[in-house]
Amino acid sequence: MSTLTEPGTGSALATRLERVRMASFGALTMLVLQFVIGTAYNLYGTAPTAKKSVGLFSSPLLAIHVILGILLVIVAAMLVVRAVQAKSGAVLATSIAGLVAILAAGGAGSSFAQDGADGASLGMAIATAVAMLCYAANLVIIPHGKRQG
Repeated sequence: MSTLTEPGTGSALATRLERVRMASFGALTMLVLQFVIGTAYNLYGTAPTAKKSVGLFSSPLLAIHVILGILLVIVAAMLVVRAVQAKSGAVLATSIAGLVAILAAGGAGSSFAQDGADGASLGMAIATAVAMLCYAANLVIIPHGKRQG
């Protein structure tokens, strides 16, 4: 018998959606923290130049930024899996877009650490903002506390 026709399936689906909603809130919170740490490093850290790159673990602030970025990739990938399980096309689309944006921010950050290019820094900020928007959209798409079936 298909799980879609079993009794209580609507409740199970609502539980999955609520998990996606809460994970989206967690990812959004992490992204805001990541943005603050990145801005602080940009203002007070040693910026790379075209002639001198910066090691990704060259300062405690930058190390935290890198580690949080890695954790964000893991969280974003788990969110995509949860969105597939929740069977919501809109939530899946925003979750995939959020993951892609986080990967883009990581790529831009890696590029920035090599040569300090302003465009890479801007790319990192824009990609982070796009990821924030994706997870905020999930909070709007999935109503809080309502059962869906």
